[in-house]
Amino acid sequence: MMKALFCMEPGQFAYQDIPETTAAEGQALLRVRRIGICGTDLHAYEGTQPFFNYPRVLGHELALEVLEAPGFTPGEQVTIIPYFNCGTCIACKNGKPNCCVHMQVFGVHIDGGMKEVVAVPAEKVLHGQGLNLDELALVEPLAIGAHGLRRAEVQAGETILVVGAGPIGLGIIALAKLSGAHVMVLDVNEDRLRFCREQLGVADTILAGSNVLQQVEQRTNGDMPTVVIDATGNLGAINTAFQYLAHGGRYVLVGLQKENISFSHPEFHKREATLLSSRNATTADFEWVIENMRNKKLDPAVFITHRAHFDEVSNVFAEWLKPANRVIKAMVEL
Repeated sequence: MMKALFCMEPGQFAYQDIPETTAAEGQALLRVRRIGICGTDLHAYEGTQPFFNYPRVLGHELALEVLEAPGFTPGEQVTIIPYFNCGTCIACKNGKPNCCVHMQVFGVHIDGGMKEVVAVPAEKVLHGQGLNLDELALVEPLAIGAHGLRRAEVQAGETILVVGAGPIGLGIIALAKLSGAHVMVLDVNEDRLRFCREQLGVADTILAGSNVLQQVEQRTNGDMPTVVIDATGNLGAINTAFQYLAHGGRYVLVGLQKENISFSHPEFHKREATLLSSRNATTADFEWVIENMRNKKLDPAVFITHRAHFDEVSNVFAEWLKPANRVIKAMVEL
């Protein structure tokens, strides 16, 4: 038997002993060593995550150790692409497995990595290339940001407004700077904005409240950002941010929420704006993130503010939701 942590219902975790995991044909058997806690996990605990059922073993930001895997050495440190696609639907056939019609995301649609050993499709395992366990656990959330930027086709010199400086937003900000873009950040939390200034070198931050539109206009000399990226998943923030977009600009929704979005058609139309969603990430996004980590262009360790052992998660998880605790990224260790 081995231990797994189930989210039984919103606000309730329970450790359970389950049978030892074994690998079927075509699968890799991996020991879990690190689990990054992401917005999806927090929203599942809160009961606000779309496309979610209980009980569920959470966890998809993973660093693992190979037990058995074709093409890998036992003991090798790896990460995984936690999006299990069918390979035959229209999206998969068109080279977009990240939005597979029958997508099963590890830890969301099916039980994930909050247990001692997992078995996943061998094709979803990525060599660690010398990255440490913390770095490997942060590849996936950074790949989410990389995919959003690729959807936006960000060019050097463009002005990007990132709405939301949570873990995904911070990754987008760090990667956008690598792309040579001028980055502006809007958030409701001054502590997050201070983190952007002090740790990510982003001087142009705006605290949500009154006169945000005026501030965006002033800081862009009236041109407005050519790219707006939502990383909040907040309905009000998503609807409001349409007005910050330049004529001819692109608005990318990385954050996800349950309701319908709404905006002024005339205002959107006169801009000839482009509205894009960004779901998950591709192998190319993962590889780009790993490359930038290996080249020391990215230092993901700066995002980790809280740690806990696997046995402590059920006791501390609720604390990670409280803004007063200033959590950027919590990391679970096994």
